[in-house]
Amino acid sequence: MLQLYINDETSPLKAVVLGTAESCGPTPKPEEAYDPKSLEHILAGTYPKEKDMVKEMDAFVNVFKKYDVQVFRPSVLTDCNQIFSRDIAFVIEDKLVHANILPDREKEFQAIKHVVDKINPDKIIYPPEEVHVEGGDVMPWKEYIFVGTYTADDYPDYITARTNKEAVAFLKEQFPNKTVKAFELRKSNSNAKENALHLDCCFQPIGTNKAILHKNGFLIEEEYNWLVNYFGKENVFEITSDEMYRMFSNVFSISPRVVVSEQNFTRLNNWLREQGFTVEEIPYAEIAKQEGLLRCSTMPLIRE
Repeated sequence: MLQLYINDETSPLKAVVLGTAESCGPTPKPEEAYDPKSLEHILAGTYPKEKDMVKEMDAFVNVFKKYDVQVFRPSVLTDCNQIFSRDIAFVIEDKLVHANILPDREKEFQAIKHVVDKINPDKIIYPPEEVHVEGGDVMPWKEYIFVGTYTADDYPDYITARTNKEAVAFLKEQFPNKTVKAFELRKSNSNAKENALHLDCCFQPIGTNKAILHKNGFLIEEEYNWLVNYFGKENVFEITSDEMYRMFSNVFSISPRVVVSEQNFTRLNNWLREQGFTVEEIPYAEIAKQEGLLRCSTMPLIRE
């Protein structure tokens, strides 16, 4: 049995589900795009190729091996994009929460059945239908659970709005000993530089007390300011809209000292090293074209 435990984003990682790019299917039609960035690349003819994305994910596996992390992969479904395992479920404390995602992605959850079967069924939470939540919007951080959401009346009009106010209430109910802190995110179906698809597209804690942030990803300035004050201005790496678009905040921590980052994120990677982090650089620019990066492709199961 797997004894799940996740209390934050950075404690030493022991076990993780990493998505797969195998058999991810043909380039989608424009009307099939889930987000503005994928759409942009579909229209430009620069949508990523399977072989390139498989290579990028192999590089990620090699980093996990280096740090003795147990890696699970989904069963490969034919012509199905299974790269972003963060979306389909997430762990808080010792519980796995099944994400209520876009309906045609439910089969992705079935593809990790071999992992789910190793978990005590009492520790698996299936939210009711009205609760919309994806793992990219949920960040356990010590006594908090940070949640990205969008609660305006036009929520149904945004395919990019993935976590609703019902989800915030549900998490409060399920984890009464945590403080659930919600952040309203900026959404756009058409402009990738004005769209924070998930909370981890504009914010991520790193180390023990630092964070990567993008101010414009937040709709309400006070909520952004709360994070700056919580981490302290000197501990925040503020990214530009172009860097948000390139997914600078979507790195992944293997421990409080080790961060996996994209090899082209020069400004960020230099800063991380100045702060004393070990930066494991890998190529991930092709996968980034689908508005997801390193954190999006992982679902941590156990941290120390």
